[in-house]
Amino acid sequence: MKGIEKPAFGILSAICVCHLINDMLQSLLVATYPTLKAEFHLNFAQIGLVTLAYQLTASLLQPAVGLYADRRPTPFSLPAGTLFTFAGLTVTSVARTYPLLLAGACVLGIGSSVFHPESSRVARMASGGRPGLAQSLFQVGGNVGSALGPVGAAIVVLRWGRRGLAGFSLLALVSTGILVVVGLWYRRHGLLRLATNGGAPRAPLAAGRLSAVRVSASMAVLLALIFSKFIYIASFTSYYMFYLMHRFGVSIESAQMHLFTFLAAAAGGTLAGGPLGDRFGRKQVIWFSILGVLPFTLVLPYANLYWTGVLSAVIGLILASAFPAIVVYGQELIPGRIGMVAGLLFGLSFGAAGSGAALMGKLADATSIDHVYRVCAFLPALGLLAALLPDLGGRATEEHRKGAALPGGPALDG
Repeated sequence: MKGIEKPAFGILSAICVCHLINDMLQSLLVATYPTLKAEFHLNFAQIGLVTLAYQLTASLLQPAVGLYADRRPTPFSLPAGTLFTFAGLTVTSVARTYPLLLAGACVLGIGSSVFHPESSRVARMASGGRPGLAQSLFQVGGNVGSALGPVGAAIVVLRWGRRGLAGFSLLALVSTGILVVVGLWYRRHGLLRLATNGGAPRAPLAAGRLSAVRVSASMAVLLALIFSKFIYIASFTSYYMFYLMHRFGVSIESAQMHLFTFLAAAAGGTLAGGPLGDRFGRKQVIWFSILGVLPFTLVLPYANLYWTGVLSAVIGLILASAFPAIVVYGQELIPGRIGMVAGLLFGLSFGAAGSGAALMGKLADATSIDHVYRVCAFLPALGLLAALLPDLGGRATEEHRKGAALPGGPALDG
């Protein structure tokens, strides 16, 4: 069938690996919070401000980068973004004052603001009519990288201190080389694939029947769902280690391994969420993922150490499955604005996590770290809003599941 291509798994693998490197390097900042707290004598609110500085530069720029790329594609912005990541980690590794530490976090955030919207566009280009699968493969690289960050911090940073960040940052140069190749494919083949079918099977036709008011209201619901999801996740990425150390008296190394378990489970959920959305519909996956995790979040603050580990893994697995479905649903809701939608949703996820971390830091200072988890437990109840989303379909047709290929595709297509 004309216009249908098989997924370009070579390209998807490349951006998955680069996403892994990018998010692993960036998660090192969070994984070193106990070290930074001791070295700079920070309170929880100041730790939250470091997260806020990083997340705000990442979130505020992402929609603008995505919108610009929709209007004027920039294939080689991807390797440029990784150089900001390199610079941000380098500054963080040598910072001697708190303001310079905040500056390094800001530069690190700029790297994400450039990388994520354009990489999401590449995933759509390479999807071959299976956008959920492509988005999951792209995002799971970031989840795995975030999970490896605490392990890297435990092995390197706790042994060599912040100087270890500078050595880790060299991996960004490896990612730069890979993304130059991806940029060449983007320019030669990706733009044509996107113009031909955008990797989207049927859902844009359904979205085209919606009024502007309904589309705007649906986007508002998606933003609210992302808000609830990522503020809750921020309670883990920023404070889970402190919670375990305070409540159960575990060591830093043990707390970092528990955080790794949560992030690894989240990676599994991300990998599953996109294909499930292709098969059963994205609205159904969004509904189950966010609201379905509520019973587990309500029990978590009262569990012992063993069940805390089990429940956190279940929460990570279920909750993370929503984001690939949300991103593809948003792109199908507003066809032709793939980069802008990706930038808006990725950007809000960063901003929600950053603002949530800052607010939770103040709450922890005013009450206790245990109280933070009792309050955040109710956030997934916002998943009830998913009932307001229109059903765009999103189930893959048999043709797309088989991945019918056009003859003469590029060598990297699979």
